[in-house]
Amino acid sequence: MDKKEYRLTVVLGPTASGKTRYAVRLAGETGAEIVSADSRQIYRGMDIGTGKDLGEYVYGGRPVPYHLIDIVDAGVRYDIFRYQRDFAAAYNDIVSRGRPVILCGGSGLYIESVTRNYAIPEVPSNPALRAELEQHSDEYLIDMLKSLTTPHNTTDYDTRKRLIRAIEIAVYQKEHPEDTGVFGNSMVEFAPDEVHYIGLSVSRDERNARIDRRLDARLKEGMVDEVRRLLEGGLSPDDLIYYGLEYKFVTLYLTGQMSYDEMRTKLAIAIHQFAKRQMTWFRGMERRGIRIDWVSV
Repeated sequence: MDKKEYRLTVVLGPTASGKTRYAVRLAGETGAEIVSADSRQIYRGMDIGTGKDLGEYVYGGRPVPYHLIDIVDAGVRYDIFRYQRDFAAAYNDIVSRGRPVILCGGSGLYIESVTRNYAIPEVPSNPALRAELEQHSDEYLIDMLKSLTTPHNTTDYDTRKRLIRAIEIAVYQKEHPEDTGVFGNSMVEFAPDEVHYIGLSVSRDERNARIDRRLDARLKEGMVDEVRRLLEGGLSPDDLIYYGLEYKFVTLYLTGQMSYDEMRTKLAIAIHQFAKRQMTWFRGMERRGIRIDWVSV
């Protein structure tokens, strides 16, 4: 591995590639602390479906510190603007104590937003626009979003709420071109050669096989019960469907909109497709000039 000292090491890869295990080993060997770049592991109570695997944060019998996991309640809307600031706070805290930092996750947008100095405006909600958009079909909204901007990726289409929020952001940015976002004094800005990106590479067939095995294991661990508890705790079906993948399909099953077997089959396919989109994003990062050192796992 590259022996140069970097301000930040990033461990990225598609779902089921073993990112956490790799990052924990690297942190244990270097004394680093881990910051999560997972857009759903921030939520408390969403453990099995998001694959937190907190028991893996141990190396040589000692716990490896982690950050930005379990920081907000399920149901709270959390966006990339807030993530940038939470990352900056975690990073500055870690380095102030003389420890290296490893950013680990599969959300390419989250990773790029904090390592490429993206200036992102804080976009307020627009109730009037939302009410107007609710009157239209998903197909109409998708076409509208495409006419406004290039979507970050197809997860913008995963649920109606995501789609409407994406349009809300795009409309705001068109109406406020001068508002490119502000990096305050607490934000972290990295030069391109100060970040080491390590990508975990696994063949498509092996990746899909791992996804299927992990899905079955999580179902046995009680993923359905986890979603049921969230519903019984006051979250609406729409709230959980908003989070996509495991929470979307298990909620559809629990609300009687599909059978268990149909849920399992469609969820596996959706996760396969999600992993493919992740890899597409990472390849796009390389086209945008980011060097990723790929490691076969």
